[in-house]
Amino acid sequence: MQYLDFEQPIAELESKIEELKSLSNVSDGVLDKEIDSLRNRVDKLRKNIFTNLTRWQRVQLARHPNRPYTLDYIDKMTDNFIELHGDRYHSDDKAIVGGLAEIDGQTVMIMGHQKGRDTQQRQYRRFGMANPEGYRKAYRLMKLAEKFEIPIITLLDTPGAYPGLEAEERGQAEAIAKNLKMMAMLEVPVVTVVIGEGASGGAIGIGMGNEVYMMENTWYSVISPESCSSILWKTWDYKEQAAAVLKLTAPDLKEMKVIDGVISEPLGGAHRDHDASAESVKAQILKSLKKLKKMKPEKLIEQRIDKYAAMGEWKTVK
Repeated sequence: MQYLDFEQPIAELESKIEELKSLSNVSDGVLDKEIDSLRNRVDKLRKNIFTNLTRWQRVQLARHPNRPYTLDYIDKMTDNFIELHGDRYHSDDKAIVGGLAEIDGQTVMIMGHQKGRDTQQRQYRRFGMANPEGYRKAYRLMKLAEKFEIPIITLLDTPGAYPGLEAEERGQAEAIAKNLKMMAMLEVPVVTVVIGEGASGGAIGIGMGNEVYMMENTWYSVISPESCSSILWKTWDYKEQAAAVLKLTAPDLKEMKVIDGVISEPLGGAHRDHDASAESVKAQILKSLKKLKKMKPEKLIEQRIDKYAAMGEWKTVK
């Protein structure tokens, strides 16, 4: 298990537990009471730490390398997943995966950003940063779902759209903008869940849902804390202050009515229990679909447009 910097006190105690457990095997259980005592201390310490997380610490948790990714959720939540490839214009972008699947017997079109676990996979998936063909693939799959009246599920986890020259040459901004226009007018339910990082247009390019949820330890913002820090202070050294000011965590965005709700995670983060995390996401998706499927197509469109039009504050000056 990889520990983050603020988890080091937990790491030290758990290391001590493992050491005593190895000794206990040859001491006929003499150390069992000490092990139980340490476990209780770990539980109390973990609860104390994870009920008082800063915004920057939640950003770190959202990026944890052992956190479940889109394909992990698809594997644990769905049956009969059939991945669909290609945008029919340029190529198949590996940073966005999607296809048809069943959730409790209900057919859905499910898609999301996919990061990699090791160096080779991260290069293959470009750390979940999609090129224009990724958004055009998502466009194609959503229109296919609309044609057959299939609900759409999108899972967001990206540090942003791919910033390379070739992405700009192939129309990165146009591809995202076209997706937003299309998603606003979809005649089927769209449920979106932020499962990790939700950065800028790279996330919202597949994230305009009738209902949008965030997992407890995720972030969703127009810019990352590091990029914000580099613009305002010309250095990454103020990323923690930037995270605090950006108000990018799930509780922040729920309070500002940008999202519809927060999905709880196992104590310590989603990476500690993939099964429990997937079960929580699945339960919310099913609950949302049950409600949204009762709405007529024109009402779904109206609700979606009204939802995004109501975001933000402004004043009209004469």
